[in-house]
Amino acid sequence: MSRAVGPATPAGVFDVLRGPLARDPSAEALVTPSGRYSYAELDELAERSAAAWRDLGVGPGDRVAASLPNDAAIVGAFHGAMRIGAIWVGINQALAPPEKAYMLNDSGASVLLADDAVAAALAGAGVEHRARVVAPGEWESARAAAEPGARWPDPDPEAPAAIAYTSGTTGFPKGAVHCQAGIVLPGAATVARRGWGPSLRKGDSFALTILNMHVLTTVLTAQAGGTAVIMEGADVRSIAEGIRAEAVTVWNGAPAQLWTMIRDPSIAPGDLASLEEVWAGGADCPDSLQRDFEARFGVTVCRTYGLTEAPALVCLDELTGPRTSGTSGRPLDHVQLSSDDGEIVLGPAPEGPFAGRYRPALGYWGRPEAAAGVVDGRTLHTGDLGRLDDDGQLRVLGRRSTVIIRGGANVYPAEVERVLAAAPGVGASAVVGVPDERLGERVGAALEPRDATGLDLDAVAEYCRSQLAAYKVPQRWVVVERLPRNQMGKVPAPAVVDLLLGANGA
Repeated sequence: MSRAVGPATPAGVFDVLRGPLARDPSAEALVTPSGRYSYAELDELAERSAAAWRDLGVGPGDRVAASLPNDAAIVGAFHGAMRIGAIWVGINQALAPPEKAYMLNDSGASVLLADDAVAAALAGAGVEHRARVVAPGEWESARAAAEPGARWPDPDPEAPAAIAYTSGTTGFPKGAVHCQAGIVLPGAATVARRGWGPSLRKGDSFALTILNMHVLTTVLTAQAGGTAVIMEGADVRSIAEGIRAEAVTVWNGAPAQLWTMIRDPSIAPGDLASLEEVWAGGADCPDSLQRDFEARFGVTVCRTYGLTEAPALVCLDELTGPRTSGTSGRPLDHVQLSSDDGEIVLGPAPEGPFAGRYRPALGYWGRPEAAAGVVDGRTLHTGDLGRLDDDGQLRVLGRRSTVIIRGGANVYPAEVERVLAAAPGVGASAVVGVPDERLGERVGAALEPRDATGLDLDAVAEYCRSQLAAYKVPQRWVVVERLPRNQMGKVPAPAVVDLLLGANGA
């Protein structure tokens, strides 16, 4: 891949296309399941989408929602909303109708772009919400009839621009509010770290209803002048075909997808030959998975660390040099990472090209009290426990809220999961605290077998006893064909607790 120094950081998403438009408007900007777009065509799509929003009565500060598949419509709608200063709300299609309605009502969204299936499910469920539902056909007509006209006045890059809802694993989800200046910065720092130029072809299959994915697709690739390749669905065979057909150079995948690719004989190393690196969440990507993927496909797996409130990417593995077991890469140059009583804290880098510019979430939509102790100006208390090793790599130990306190002793799930990753027959694991009357919590583990031969739990437990202190060894076990996962490939802890309680009759 050619290397080039990235352009100056845009003020916000509203002007992220200006650099590549000035250099080469005919360069390929976007590939989606329904078509290909040059930078000039993507700019027109964004302009028409902005005009369509205006024609639907949307103005600066209004909340607009989308629950659409990965395709050009959601990309254009997002960029259009940013150009008129509206506030974007992505709503995952996999959510149940009451969950969708909650986010619509909580955000006060006036319009929801929804495909026919989502619209029908909302109507059929009879849930109440105040948003006007706009179907794809109506949106396409509005966009076609729109007259972009003169350039919109630039929005305030520090004003609220998007609401990203947390996963909502306990209670109601909270909406982290981000500004446009904060949304563009992770892409700028990543492009600078890698030295990417126009030959970047970044592939992503995670749902674009997740704000972090907009941060890491067109908002990132535009700052390199490269191409965002948007794929639909989680099927690894389709993803591998997309990587091969579009000569993707960087792919962002879930550890579970990497695990499946390794074991799928229909996916040949040549299918991934264009890849220069693969990204996977560091806390969920054990060393054995990283080694096995690299051995089978000859592609470097780079571990990452990021979170909704950051937004998106904060740490990334280097492509070369020594790897430290169980880490999640080095901080990007826009942030300074520190540890406050074991908790990972993010703040602006004090020096360098991005000094003083970091912007975490502005707070939580409609919940100022929820931001207390989390966001303090430009400082973010992540709630994750971890530390920087001597060589500057982040080691994540788990969530402060999910530390298992067993009889007064702290057990970090990530530590136990790293041991289980090397245990005989274990393909994937999730470690949680299970309520216990005497100890408060006991350590429990849900296991996914590596292959069809199954698992010998006695052998797994014996291996754990050889690697861990006795109080860290799981005492509650359940074996499942597949661990429950959300759209980002993460395993929700409450679902694992339910599995363990059901399996152990408690």
